[in-house]
Amino acid sequence: MKIRLLAAFLSTSFISSALTQPLVIAHRGASGYLPEHTLEAATLAYAQGADFIEQDLVLSKDLVPVVLHDIHLDTVTDVAQKYPTRHRDDGRFYAFDFTLAELKTLVVHERQELDGKQVFVNRYQGKAAFQIATFAEELELIAQLNRQLKRNVGYYPEIKSPQWHQQQGADISLIVLNMLREYGLDDAKKAIYVQCFDFAEIKRLRIELGAKVKLIQLIGDNSWGEADTDYTALQTPQQLADVAKYAQGIGPWLPQVFDLQAGKITDLVNNAHQAGLQVHPYTFRQDVLPSDISAEQVLTVLFNQVKIDGLFTDFTDTVVSYLKSTNLNQPNAKSPN
Repeated sequence: MKIRLLAAFLSTSFISSALTQPLVIAHRGASGYLPEHTLEAATLAYAQGADFIEQDLVLSKDLVPVVLHDIHLDTVTDVAQKYPTRHRDDGRFYAFDFTLAELKTLVVHERQELDGKQVFVNRYQGKAAFQIATFAEELELIAQLNRQLKRNVGYYPEIKSPQWHQQQGADISLIVLNMLREYGLDDAKKAIYVQCFDFAEIKRLRIELGAKVKLIQLIGDNSWGEADTDYTALQTPQQLADVAKYAQGIGPWLPQVFDLQAGKITDLVNNAHQAGLQVHPYTFRQDVLPSDISAEQVLTVLFNQVKIDGLFTDFTDTVVSYLKSTNLNQPNAKSPN
């Protein structure tokens, strides 16, 4: 059924002249091949042709932004072995409870469940000593590669759990924004987007903190508990118009723009475009697709039918190759705006 639904889309597909230069955003670096958010994963994503590389940001105890997807450490590091007594009452180990020096002693491994099972079983299975990276290290890495290779690969940081950080006594948004200003990146013309799930924080960044950088409102599912934001309401035309007062785009969950199981395109992308917003959904993972659907088929629907403006992916090389083959992507010729 799914393959027939996709075939129906593809039978009428064409290379849209309205969709130009879609962005390939490396989700946590080249996380389909190396442990997520490591400098090695960022370097590989760069080499594979990413237009932007994502950095999820949390704070250390000494208020240094580090590149981690979660406020917890247990699923991607050996923290339970190195510091077995440093968990909180819930049994979890929090990055905020460790200094940067302590975080640097940890070995980063492929993402696991709390029971130790690898989430994506066919991904990296080695034992190399990868480290947690700081935001500053990743900014420098990409800047130096850009300088030497004459490219303009951009940054795509996410401010993680701002309310939770506030409860710990730390203003992660202000710390990150001040850092961007130090690096000359709080600028709408630069190749950088800042994303956050919390709509109240997006508004605070723009109004109270005076951010000039391009902002992206992430859209999750209400059941995830990412923020107090009502993501169902946020997808309505009225709320999208409100988002457009503060942000340049949205980052929805892929099923919110294209229901693969039903073979149905939603109205979200069209409504967002009507509000003047770009749409960069997450996350394309070729290793979790149903066996009867190919990566090429999904990408054709997303770019030619759904008409997204960019895509988060664990597999930069696959999306770059697809866009080159369809002439939708001209390497190194994109505007960051």
